Amino acid sequence: MKRIFSDFAYGAGPRQGCWWDETIDAPDWPVASGDIRADVAIVGGGFTGMSAALHLAERGVAVTLLEAEAPGWGASGRNGGFCCLGGSKLSDTRKRRRYGDDGARAFDQAEVDAVDLVADLIARHGINADTHSKGETRLAHSTRAMEALRREADAGHGRLHEKHDLEADGLNGQFFGGLTTDVGFALNPRKYLFGLAKVAAAKGTRLFCNSPVTRIAPGGRGHILHTPAARIEAEAVLICTNGYSSEDMPPWLAGRYMPAQSSVMVTRPMTDAELRAQGWTSDQMAYDTRNLLHYFRLMPDRRFLFGMRGGLFSSPGVEARIHARMRRHFDAMFPAWTGIEATNMWSGMVCLARDLMPYVGPVPGSPGLFAGLAYHGNGVAMGTYSGRALARLALGEQAGLPLAMQGPFRRFPLGRLRRAVMPPAYLAYGLADHL
Repeated sequence: MKRIFSDFAYGAGPRQGCWWDETIDAPDWPVASGDIRADVAIVGGGFTGMSAALHLAERGVAVTLLEAEAPGWGASGRNGGFCCLGGSKLSDTRKRRRYGDDGARAFDQAEVDAVDLVADLIARHGINADTHSKGETRLAHSTRAMEALRREADAGHGRLHEKHDLEADGLNGQFFGGLTTDVGFALNPRKYLFGLAKVAAAKGTRLFCNSPVTRIAPGGRGHILHTPAARIEAEAVLICTNGYSSEDMPPWLAGRYMPAQSSVMVTRPMTDAELRAQGWTSDQMAYDTRNLLHYFRLMPDRRFLFGMRGGLFSSPGVEARIHARMRRHFDAMFPAWTGIEATNMWSGMVCLARDLMPYVGPVPGSPGLFAGLAYHGNGVAMGTYSGRALARLALGEQAGLPLAMQGPFRRFPLGRLRRAVMPPAYLAYGLADHL
């Protein structure tokens, strides 16, 4: 595999300490071996791949899913568990300028539909994913950001919380107010993923772990996939690797996606008195209005989850510094909890696109090969939604996607050195956050 971060980023180090691993055991999937035939082969066992597998299996399609590592190893097993609006990093103004009013509205509706799809799958299949929160709340990190939230509220886009309301609403921290939308909810991402996997397997999907795809080549039935111990023939192939993609799997992906790190910590369970001391007693999931945002929520067991965008490099030393910075940010935002122990800290990769939009569609020049990725840190809902769309494409149907998600999927400048564009971008975002 040809990846653009150091080997450490793709190893066990960043995910050591992941809280979700302690909440549910991983299922026992075998390693792929020998000759395997399938109608559709899926590369990647996260939300996108598992959603595609489930939707195909419900249609009677023979599916083989290949996960390179252990079940739940990637971003889908270590994210913050926010099922919410998102998927793009474009502002509303830029979306309308690029896609027109109708195109922007279509993407906005897709965000809502993505959340609804997750809720439907959980309800329909009886998945216990520790769900909570009615919608989500954006909390203003500055007076200027609060003015923008007031304008949104005046336009009918949410319920406003002024600064003096926050403690009574159970959302108190170093904020200037907030805005709540009723779309979205929080969950345990590992329980959700493994719930999808259980249903997909029951419907006939063959799930394999520790089976990295090393090569995809044309074959008589469509495509031939090679792993260290298996050869898989499939009519269609879905690439669902997101931030853990490889430059050569397939080669068309090279330079078209940007992995970026996100880090998370979870505290020990807090008492009611400790929660009241800070004034945060709500189950509402929330994030702040910074470009380099923080996201956080009180979980059902009274642990507090806090996440932030991580570093631009990856090594044991960098990981330790990110954890220390995350703790400083947490203490500054929630000063009453400076003595509360963080029992778990970890990090993983989100995925960005040059045009700041997800891509779901064909791999040019390779009939029967499709890819879905670049959810900009909102993979719970958008990955699930994109997986369903990929299943439709594999069946020769219309994907049912807004045009904004159908490309173009342009390359970043500088090829494998493209991470060089990130430090100045992060610097600009950081400076803007202080205006």
